[in-house]
Amino acid sequence: MAVVRLDGHSLTRERLVAVARGARVELDPDALARVARAADFLAAQVAKQEPIYGVSTGFGSNADKLLGAHRLRDELPGAKPSQEPPHIELQRNLIVTHAVCVGEPFPPEVVRAMLCIRINTLLRGHSGIRVQTLQALAAMLNAGIVPVVPQLGSVGASGDLAPLSHLAIVLLGGGEAFVDGQRMPGADALARKGLAPVALSYKEGLALNNGTAQMLATGVLAVQRLEELLDIADLAAAMTLDAFAGRLGAFAPEVHALRPHPGQVATAANLLRLLDGSSLAGIAYHLVPKFRPWLPSSWDTPDAQALGFDIGWDWVPLSQRHGREKFYQRFLPFRGGKKHQPQDSYSLRCIPQVHGAVRDALAQAKRVLDIELNAVTDNPLVFPDKADAAHVEEQVISAGHFHGMPLALAMSYLKAAIPVLASISERRLNKLVDPATSDGLPPFLIGNEDGTESGHMIVQYTAAAIVNDLASRAMPATVYSIPTSANAEDHVSMGANEARHVLAMVEDLGKVLALELYTAAQALDLRRDMINAARALARRVDAQGFAVKVQGGPPPESPQWPVFLREVEALRTQLAEAPEFRPGRAVAAAHAALRARIPYLDRDRALDGEVAAAVAMVADGSLLAAMRSALAPA
Repeated sequence: MAVVRLDGHSLTRERLVAVARGARVELDPDALARVARAADFLAAQVAKQEPIYGVSTGFGSNADKLLGAHRLRDELPGAKPSQEPPHIELQRNLIVTHAVCVGEPFPPEVVRAMLCIRINTLLRGHSGIRVQTLQALAAMLNAGIVPVVPQLGSVGASGDLAPLSHLAIVLLGGGEAFVDGQRMPGADALARKGLAPVALSYKEGLALNNGTAQMLATGVLAVQRLEELLDIADLAAAMTLDAFAGRLGAFAPEVHALRPHPGQVATAANLLRLLDGSSLAGIAYHLVPKFRPWLPSSWDTPDAQALGFDIGWDWVPLSQRHGREKFYQRFLPFRGGKKHQPQDSYSLRCIPQVHGAVRDALAQAKRVLDIELNAVTDNPLVFPDKADAAHVEEQVISAGHFHGMPLALAMSYLKAAIPVLASISERRLNKLVDPATSDGLPPFLIGNEDGTESGHMIVQYTAAAIVNDLASRAMPATVYSIPTSANAEDHVSMGANEARHVLAMVEDLGKVLALELYTAAQALDLRRDMINAARALARRVDAQGFAVKVQGGPPPESPQWPVFLREVEALRTQLAEAPEFRPGRAVAAAHAALRARIPYLDRDRALDGEVAAAVAMVADGSLLAAMRSALAPA
């Protein structure tokens, strides 16, 4: 297992994800020297009886209460005097009273990421924690102790106070933790791994629970997943484009140079890479046949009869070509699956603009997260080396770095972007199953000769339900602040809720994209097989034999018959001379990976296991791996 060195300055999203997934951490010696200097400085100031927020005063709305040398309550009749100094009790009480989250626990990778972020932040040396306490926190992480952190309880303003208290309470021997998959009391977890509880010193409770680690951890993990899903979204769109025999002009580099949003330019270029080698995308209109129901008389050979569909075109009579003569010189006068129009619908044509805008939202979120990963986010901030300080307030400064709004708004941006990406995916899926919009594919992507089959009809229902659910969850939490701590914390970010929502929403986005891929694979089989069936027929018959697939032609005795037959021969010749029609190389690789687990749907069957398999292939990265392998240089 890899080891990630933490120094407070060089933590990246990639390294954090590695720790979340099990990598160990080590603490940089120079960083520990900074930590020791700040802790020693605080201890010296306490010895001088300097009033310092959170050290010799209460917290929040109790900030006006100075700690005495002993407790007034010790003077109560019958009181048992405590041997613990008030400064130490203050820090312990902060943790034990703030660990009040509720709900299901966060997954282990989220909690490990939270621990890593907190350790890295404290290594900056501006928080006052002692070296031995920080080392104990790292030892707990490396031992595989995962504190139980319920998901609900942070308002994202004085940092993630309650969730981080659940992290710290285990260090004190309280709370609960998972060890080797078992849930147990925190003291037992420490004992099982040979670790001892820690007694906190000056400001250490505040250092441990005052920061943005929950929203940052969930945000980083969400962003890492969304980055993968954007590649999956492009793959799904490319497979759908091949299945539609879509037009490629809308993705040309010169087009996007005129509106060069970075995500848009990148998406257009990626689509062209994914579709490289395709002889379906960009195909001439007249070469694409439309689906017709299979009949016993549909084909002339046993192999062709086994196709399960029929194909055909409609001939455009001479009387309907007035003013379009030049067009029909370039494109033969046959209406098949593709309409004679120069543009596809928005869900196909505007993929770069929509996917690209989501990429740009992701880029903004990554910029914010990268800054936050190596930021100091607790309060107050300790500056032990400020040489010109006239008094302690210039070296221990109360500020607001715990406020999560930078992260919260970045997550709000993503929260709005996720349903957008899911929605355009569902619209493409819907186009594939609707015969009014599928450009000549069969209704619901199945032959259905006897009217007994539903094909992929209900797959679109599931996608629609998820998209609606995502849209209903996209309301930004950031716009609704609820004051806390007796109005001392009178404006909060709700960033923890925002990031938690985003992390959950990206998983549902993956399901929608899986449903599009599942459906697009069926449509691609049909489109490819229909055009190749036309090609095979064209290679074995003459013009009159091919003309049986064309409706609307004149009778043989008509004066237009020679024109019709000449034009049918031109269509037949183009198909016969064409190489086998196939999708782009990367699309074909992903399609083959999908087909290795999910067969083509020739007749209705139970689809639940297949849908689950498609979702799993998106989640486990196997489709991405197949796509990337096809794109890798030879």
